[in-house]
Amino acid sequence: MKSTVEQLSPTRVKLNVEVPFEELSGDFDRAYQALAQQIRIPGFRPGKAPAKIIEARVGREAVLEQVVNDALPAKYSQALAETETNAISQPEIELGDLVHGEPLTFSAVVDVRPEITLPEFAEIKVQVDPIEISEADVEEQLESLRSRFGTLVGVERGVENGDFVSLDLAATVDGEPVPDASTEGLSHEVGNGDLIDGLDEAITGLKSGETATFTTTLVAGEVAGQEAEVTATVQSVKVRELPELNEDFVQMASEFDTVEELREDVRRQVADSKKYEQAGSIRDAVLDQLLEDVEFPLPEKVVADELEATQHQLIHALGHDDEQVARFLEAQGKTREEWDAESTVEAEKSVRTQLLLDAIADAAETEVDQNELTQQIMLQAQRYGMPPQEFIQQLQGANQIGALYADVRRNKALAGVIGEVTVTDTNGDVIDTETFFGGADSDDEGDDAEA
Repeated sequence: MKSTVEQLSPTRVKLNVEVPFEELSGDFDRAYQALAQQIRIPGFRPGKAPAKIIEARVGREAVLEQVVNDALPAKYSQALAETETNAISQPEIELGDLVHGEPLTFSAVVDVRPEITLPEFAEIKVQVDPIEISEADVEEQLESLRSRFGTLVGVERGVENGDFVSLDLAATVDGEPVPDASTEGLSHEVGNGDLIDGLDEAITGLKSGETATFTTTLVAGEVAGQEAEVTATVQSVKVRELPELNEDFVQMASEFDTVEELREDVRRQVADSKKYEQAGSIRDAVLDQLLEDVEFPLPEKVVADELEATQHQLIHALGHDDEQVARFLEAQGKTREEWDAESTVEAEKSVRTQLLLDAIADAAETEVDQNELTQQIMLQAQRYGMPPQEFIQQLQGANQIGALYADVRRNKALAGVIGEVTVTDTNGDVIDTETFFGGADSDDEGDDAEA
């Protein structure tokens, strides 16, 4: 087999492949066997008809097409390997004329990884906010702990911010009821903003049994994006009474004996949380600096595929209905053109990030062992609230194990870069990144980066 590469652009090539006819003999044998099982020929048991009889029945051209369909994927893969072409998209295949006895010729246009020149990582400098722990942070966590042990008590007054209410909701669009937006006995904390826009303002001041009607734009369901009239009836109003922060509460709610012991433990937790937040900021800052420093062309088809994927979820949720999509975007204050432009920027950044981190991983010869991959699977399964084995089965069913491996490898490669970068806070103090990301030569970079 002979393969040549024609460079169409920095990110796109055309493979020209010629396969001698004699190399297809094994494919012909398999094609005849497959066709013998599919067709019935009088006088022969299924699968036993001779090749010439089969060819006479279905035609030589049909046999040749079967051979090409079966052989093409393997020959394409062989051409990639022989030409050391690093394809990153599905190929656009064009077949030459199919003539029995003549070589099989085809071309494949495919996107490839661009050449990426990496900077000296030790010369990169980034700056992040320092870790600052205030007593207000500690008190907030203590208040949260007390809230978990609080009790709800009914009050005879109008609704105020922070109250807990039980609501009946009914919505109509153009006078027609909307079942998806109607419910009874809905529990809601006023002011947390997790329900429909305008609800909290409408019910503020209402007492138990009173009703308010307001207009809002629905953001989910079959009528997403449409303006609806919502009637809210307050069934009850309650406030949360918190237990007193004393030794009795501390001993009941924790393993500590005194308020001061609990307070010191909470202060340590706050400090750890702030460190993890800072680690995330460092990761983002280093990645953003890399993306700013390293220029390279993007494969257009890969970006287009990423763009389609980023928009598909919303479009699919709205039933692929253009009118529904338009109404939803109108509710968000965006035109379709603005949404397309924003999505394109996101897709380009996603592809650029993946290609850059892949190049860094290749240069560092970054490897991911089974333990690191398993650890990531366990973490993701926990995040989605699924048993690990069930999560693995879903990954396998969606053919996503490879994508997960690539993500772990990219994170590990980025952790290695962070180990070389100079990181300071806005006070000018140098931050030791090894605590979270490992050193430049650490074998545990991937684990620390994922943490």
